[in-house]
Amino acid sequence: MDDAAVEPFFAALAAANPSPQTELEFTSVFELLCAVLLSAQATDAGVNKATKQLFALAPTPQRMLGLGLERVTELIRTIGLFRTKAKNLVQTCRILVEQHGGQVPRTREALEALPGVGRKTANVVLNVAFGEPTMAVDTHIFRVANRTGLARGKTPLAVELQLLERVPPRYAVDAHHWLILHGRYVCQARRPQCERCGVRRWCDSAASTMPGEE
Repeated sequence: MDDAAVEPFFAALAAANPSPQTELEFTSVFELLCAVLLSAQATDAGVNKATKQLFALAPTPQRMLGLGLERVTELIRTIGLFRTKAKNLVQTCRILVEQHGGQVPRTREALEALPGVGRKTANVVLNVAFGEPTMAVDTHIFRVANRTGLARGKTPLAVELQLLERVPPRYAVDAHHWLILHGRYVCQARRPQCERCGVRRWCDSAASTMPGEE
């Protein structure tokens, strides 16, 4: 994808979905952090199903600690890797209480110091909760970026750094939502839905399969 195509590519995504949102369900920054921590190798729908009861019982890190590891594990057992995630979640809550006054920190360094929180999770929290123009590269964004030619790279970090350079500032805050949703519902892994793709005219891959597209 050449530089001239990037602006119209994102303009089209913005026109189709002016206010994109994460599909994870939460009512606070703490709940967002928990949901994203639990979402690795799991669907948003699966996480939402498990967190509905979890958040009703423990909407704060203090109350999550009060539930204890065994109960937290039981509540999220429908999510993949639930034992490791439960342990990380409880340890994260302990750090939030002991080191951050029960609040979710606003810096990447502090977020990535939490158990189970890597760069992608930190990026989601910084973006969704605090409005920072970060780029949380998950499997969908990695695929869409490489397939369209928007940002080619062999690692999520390489793709992230290219996206941060190429995405126009006006689209930076919402860009990762658009790319995730596009990858989830249109530019799918096994069979991209090029015939109903609103940005195919700027996509490097679609151009080779749909000649004559203007």
